[in-house]
Amino acid sequence: MAHAIGVDLGGTKTAAGVVSEDGELLFSETIPTLNRAGGEAVLDATAALVAELRARAQGDGIAISGVGVGSAGVIDAGRGVVVSATDAIHGWAGTALTEGLARRLCLTPGAVRAVNDVHAHALGEAWRGAAAGTASSLLIAFGTGVGASLVLAGRPVLGHRYVGGHVGHIASPYAYDDGGALPCSCGGSGHVEAAASGPAIHAAFLRQGGSPAVPDTRAVFALAHDGDPAARRAVRTAAEAAGQAAGGLANVLDPEVLVISGGLADAGDLWWQPMKAALRRELLDPLVRVPVLRATLENSAAVVGAAQLVFN
Repeated sequence: MAHAIGVDLGGTKTAAGVVSEDGELLFSETIPTLNRAGGEAVLDATAALVAELRARAQGDGIAISGVGVGSAGVIDAGRGVVVSATDAIHGWAGTALTEGLARRLCLTPGAVRAVNDVHAHALGEAWRGAAAGTASSLLIAFGTGVGASLVLAGRPVLGHRYVGGHVGHIASPYAYDDGGALPCSCGGSGHVEAAASGPAIHAAFLRQGGSPAVPDTRAVFALAHDGDPAARRAVRTAAEAAGQAAGGLANVLDPEVLVISGGLADAGDLWWQPMKAALRRELLDPLVRVPVLRATLENSAAVVGAAQLVFN
C-alpha cells in the first residue's frame, strides 16, 4: 500500500502526518509555525518536520510516495508558489513552496504538491469525512477567516488564478453598521469575513457596548452562554451572516452536500442553530433539502486532504 505525508501549514501551527492511500492517518506531529521568521525559515522547519516523519515511517517499513501541502495563502498549484498571503506568515508571499521543500528533502519537484489549506481541508472531508462518497461537496470554513472549497469528482475547483474559494470577500448586508461598511482583513469593506468570522464576533460585541476587558471571541461565547445580551446579539448576527452567505453559495453552486467547518462550527448550538436557520431561509426551492453537515475530521482534515494530492 502506498503512503504519503500530508502537511497542514497554517499561520500559527504546522501539522503533518503519514497517510495511507485509503485515507487512514497513521501518525502525526505538530509544531509552531515560525510566522515572524520569513518564508525560508518556515520551509526549513516544515522540511525538518517532514523528514522526521519520513524517518519514522521508514523505521516501520513504510515507503513514502510524496508530500502534499495545504498552505495558508493563495497557492499556484501548478507552480507550487505562494502567489499572495496575509501577514499571518511574514514574508510568505512569493515563496517557492514545493520547490523549496523538494530541495530540502532531496525529492524530485513533482513529488511535492500544494494547494490552499481550505482546499486541502475540503479534500479530506470529501475523501474520508462528512462528504465521503458524494459526487460534489461545498465546504465552508468559519473561523479566524472565512473560506470555502467546491470539490467535484474528488478534485477541488481552484480557479483560473488559484483564488477560487475566497468567499469571505463577497459582499454581505450584515457587514455594515451606523458608521458604514465594516473593514475586512483583505483591505476592502462590507465583506462576509467582516461580519461572520471569529474576530468579527468580538468586534461586534465591543461595538454593541460590551466590556473592553473581554479579551477575545472565546470569552464572548462564554458570556453568551451565560445570557449576556451584547454577547448573544454578536454571536447571533455573525451566525446569520454565515448562514446567509452559505445559502447563497449553495444556490449558485448546487452541491450534493454542504459541509460547515471551522472553529465557529464547533462552538455549539448558540451559533449552529441560527446559522442553519438563516441558510435554509436563503435557499431556492429545489435546494431546500440539501444536507447541511458538520465537518467530522476536525484537525486531521487538511493533513488527510493534502496527502490525497499525492495519490490523486
